[in-house]
Amino acid sequence: MMPFIKCVLYLAAIGVGGFLLGRVLPKGMFNAERFPYRPFGWERQGAVYDALGVRRWKERVPDMSAILPKLMPSKHMPANASSGDLLLMIRETCVAEFIHGLLCAAGFGCAAIWRGWGWALSVLYALVGNVPYIVIQRYNRPKLTRILRRVQARENVHEKCDDTELRHGTGA
Repeated sequence: MMPFIKCVLYLAAIGVGGFLLGRVLPKGMFNAERFPYRPFGWERQGAVYDALGVRRWKERVPDMSAILPKLMPSKHMPANASSGDLLLMIRETCVAEFIHGLLCAAGFGCAAIWRGWGWALSVLYALVGNVPYIVIQRYNRPKLTRILRRVQARENVHEKCDDTELRHGTGA
């Protein structure tokens, strides 16, 4: 079989495998506040991604949640998102970053399949097909985290109000 075809099949196989792995990994094992998902100082609180124009192009890249909506949670936040919804979305950004990082690294496996200059094309494809998604996750996560904190504060205020009403006999 031609090395090109082998490389295409390899990249397709790791893509499908990465997708399946991302769906079955326990979301609770991902923490946006810990390395490598927490923001780095060099990201300058998102200024780096603003300079890259992520806001303008992030909606133009293919989105698996639009392609396979029954298998992937929507990337669009509902207007009345709860803290649980937001936490899941934040963890999903960590999962996506993890899987796309693995796919980038695994893309270098084409070097063993396609000797000569051809492997460079397949590695370039693996990087171009994954690095933008990593950038998008790193761009979105701090924003989602800020929204989560506001929603948690609002939910805590509502809980305190409900508790007060129940203690004073004014609640239902």
